[in-house]
This record gives sequence, C-alpha cells and structure tokens, in this order.
Amino acid sequence: MTLLGSSLRDLYRVRNSKRKRASSYDTTGGNRDYLKVYPGETKTICELEGSGCITHIWMTMAPLDDSIEEYLHRKVVIRMYWDGEDNPSVQAPIGDFFGMGHGITKNFSSEPLQMSPEDGRALNCFFPMPFGEKARIEIESNANDPIKFYYYVDYEQYDKEIDSPLRFHALWKRELTDGIEDNISNTLFCFGGKNTTGDGNYVILDAVGKGHYVGCNLNIHNLRFTHEWNWYGEGDDMIFIDGEPWPPSLHGTGMEDYFNTAWCPQQEVCTPYHGIILGGGPNWSGKISVYRYHIQDPIMFDKSIKVTIEHGHNNHRSDDYSSTAYWYQTEPHKPVQPILPVEKRLPLPDKLPFNQEDLKKCFDY
Repeated sequence: MTLLGSSLRDLYRVRNSKRKRASSYDTTGGNRDYLKVYPGETKTICELEGSGCITHIWMTMAPLDDSIEEYLHRKVVIRMYWDGEDNPSVQAPIGDFFGMGHGITKNFSSEPLQMSPEDGRALNCFFPMPFGEKARIEIESNANDPIKFYYYVDYEQYDKEIDSPLRFHALWKRELTDGIEDNISNTLFCFGGKNTTGDGNYVILDAVGKGHYVGCNLNIHNLRFTHEWNWYGEGDDMIFIDGEPWPPSLHGTGMEDYFNTAWCPQQEVCTPYHGIILGGGPNWSGKISVYRYHIQDPIMFDKSIKVTIEHGHNNHRSDDYSSTAYWYQTEPHKPVQPILPVEKRLPLPDKLPFNQEDLKKCFDY
C-alpha cells in the first residue's frame, strides 16, 4: 500500500489505516501509569503485530522516589526489532537515541527528535518506523535503583503490505579518538599535515545494504588541556558511498560546516535539521552536543555507506566522542554488537586536566 506523508498539505486526504497506541497506562483504571524496571532488568514495552508504522514515541522515566539519578539517560538502553529479527535494528542509550548524549537531558527541538520540559526529561521521536509483520521495543536498565518508566508508542495499522522494504535503524557508539602527542607547536597540532585517505577518521556509521542515511547527533568531550587555541572541530566530514576510494563524493570542509554552522561556534541553537544543544565552555572546553538530520536531503547508498569525520585536522586530537546515527536500509543489516557495559558508557567527570584513572573508567587501556 502507498502511505501518505504527514505534511500540512496532505492532512485532508483520506487515510486507509487505523491509529493505534501501546502505552504504560494502568490497565486497572488506577493511576499507576508506569512500568517498574529493576536494575539489570530488560523489559519488552510493546509487541506490535501485522503491517504498520510507528509514527511517534514519547517516553520519560525517574527513580521510584522521583529523584534525578546522575547519568540515568546513559544507563538505560533502548532496542528495537523489526519483523522477528534477533539482532536489533536500534540500539542506543535512551538519551542518546532521543538526540543528546553525555547522560543528560536539555530542552531542544528538531524535526525528528525533541526533549521537552521539564528540563528535557520528556523524550519525543517522530521518525517513521515501518514494519511488515511485527515490531518489538525493549528497554534495559542499568540504573542504580528501580525506575518507573512511562511511554506512548503511537502507530498506524494497515490491512495491506507496507510499501517499502527499508527499515529504520539507529546505532550508538563511543570512542576515545586516537590523536597524536601534543608536543609540537599549537599551529602544527591544529593545522599541520594532510589527510589523503580518511583512515583513522571517527566513524559515525558503517552500514551494508541499500538505503539512505538520515543524520546523526554527535557528542564530544574536549579532553585537551591548554591555554592556547583549543578548537576541537577542525576536522572534515567524509562520507564514502558504495566503497568508493578517497576522496569520497561527499567530502566536506569542517565539522561545524557539516553541522550547518560556522566560525568555530559556541552559541546554542536549535533548527528543524541542525543545531548545537551544548556549545562548550571557555576556549571550547568541556562537553559539546550537535546534530544534523538529513530529512530534506537523505544520503542514498546501493551497497554500503561509511560516514566519517576527522577528530581535529588530520585526526590530531584525542577526545571523547560518541554519536548516534540514523538510517533506513534493507534487511538483513550488518550485525550489531552488544552495547558497551554501563561503566564504559558513563561520561567522564567535568574537570581538567584528566588523569589516567579518570580515562580508565570509560575506556580500555
């Protein structure tokens, strides 16, 4: 069946589908409208049957006493499975999936993802997620204490086969980027050398199949301690389509340029398709969160795609990078490995300079 879009212009058209919802409402008629999830527990929050498309997800959570547990949104993981697959098509810490890393939340708005008041703890996703036979969403909690978990999963149910073989995917990763020793001049560190291969770039997405990439959020913790110029984003984006060699057909001019901003920005801004949620501190120190969603300009691939970006010019910088990539593709997808254990997902402390013990908390050495 051919599905209608969701633009204002299409709202008057007849729709031959049923609106459905799975939610955490209290089925007894009371007011206990949440799931209780214990540390280490994985719970399926919905199993949808037949042909359909998830159109909206809203979620929020808190410890049972309504306190705010530190880094809770990195400790809870969301996974999604389409059409009976065993390996997830979506796997990410829940905060990262809904648009922002570092284990925190903050009010922001883009077209596909939003965090809403209070303090960004209402999580919303409007990416369409079609399925042909069934869909399953689960959460895994690695929180310190039991949590209460509230949710809506709104979807359309169809009486005919879905009109596309592509399925929604999202994958989170984290890496301490491998830079160079900071024992040269600041000018050479920031601008020296040439990258003519793309080897060593931070990889946002490496997928095999046919489909289109629809964007990412990228979170960086600047780990370099210096009183000299310390801009972290002097790296080019390089997107390799169907195994093409360097230079790829999509080669950019700098991190801020890929994220549709300019001139080493720190000002926070949210637009439908790009934004800076966290701008960092003095001299670009601390934590940064940015996003770029290819809603109007998806990036198509027939066999494979590798979305990369330099970590500093010529990959000179060693910083804490994490990202969530979003894309649609045919199944089966490239196998998704188990997510990092919770102790390797937690952000580093907000202090400089870092010592080796701090880094060992989050990265293997």
